[in-house]
Amino acid sequence: MTMTIKTPTLIALDFDGVLCNGLIEYFQTAWRTYSQIWQLSDEVQSNDLVEKFYRLRPVIEIGWEMPVLIRALILGIGEEAIFEEWQAIAQKIVFEEGLDRGEIGACLDSTRDEWIAKDLEGWLSLHQFYPGVVERLKGLMVSEVKPVIITTKEGRFVRSLLQKEGINLPQADIIGKESKCPKYETLRILLAKLGVGTTIWFVEDRLKTLLSIGKQPDLQEVELFLADWGYNTQKERNSVVENPPIHLLSSAQFSQDFSVWKV
Repeated sequence: MTMTIKTPTLIALDFDGVLCNGLIEYFQTAWRTYSQIWQLSDEVQSNDLVEKFYRLRPVIEIGWEMPVLIRALILGIGEEAIFEEWQAIAQKIVFEEGLDRGEIGACLDSTRDEWIAKDLEGWLSLHQFYPGVVERLKGLMVSEVKPVIITTKEGRFVRSLLQKEGINLPQADIIGKESKCPKYETLRILLAKLGVGTTIWFVEDRLKTLLSIGKQPDLQEVELFLADWGYNTQKERNSVVENPPIHLLSSAQFSQDFSVWKV
């Protein structure tokens, strides 16, 4: 007797860290902000600093932490310590240097907004799609499985980046920062809208986000996948075995039929 593999009705995808690699833009925006806050005029970003920032990107949860991470690296704080104690380190830097998290975040947002206003094409060019995801998304759009993007990036930028690749998702299927909804709430709304019999699979690269969804009693039927190519650490990937509702997903699996996703 052949076992039927249940496939999703709807596949929900995070954007940054699942479909798109925005590390270059993250660093450049963080560097510009750092230069303003610490009033640099001639300090040059080194390749070593850039590579360390890329490796440590998974520790960042909120925008204000980005330039503070650069500060930590310039102060010589080790990568291992940052991976283990980032929140304490970030708070210590902010406190000791008389800074305000809200002001750092506002400076970061305005720096990015000014850059976008002056050079949208240049800003968009710093984003790269991960190998295979454009083809996969195009395939989903002509399949029976509905693709939806749930992201903390502004929807208009997601649309622009997708359109450059020839992907035109309906506006309602890109749920961005402007929705002001936590991802678990967005999934709840999608389930209610699509009704009984809906099966949602959600791919995200942040383990904390998946764990928060897993704690919602009414979202237990949503299948959760951690993208192992995104902004997460080996420790987090290893820990997925301790969180059975969450499946670790490789880029090779992502590009293949849904039947291999839970293998």
